[in-house]
Amino acid sequence: MAVPKKKMSRSRTRRRKAQWKVSRPSLATCQRCGSLHVPHRMCKECGTYNGREVADV
Repeated sequence: MAVPKKKMSRSRTRRRKAQWKVSRPSLATCQRCGSLHVPHRMCKECGTYNGREVADV
């Protein structure tokens, strides 16, 4: 039977489990100005989200 000799520390376990998350976030194009922004976030260039203006830029 395979039995570990030492207890695996919490930081080592969490470091191993966090490895799959390392990737670049996808980007979406703004409907109004065409610039790239993070999906489901306001466009920093023109201040719109989902086709409507939410902030003054």
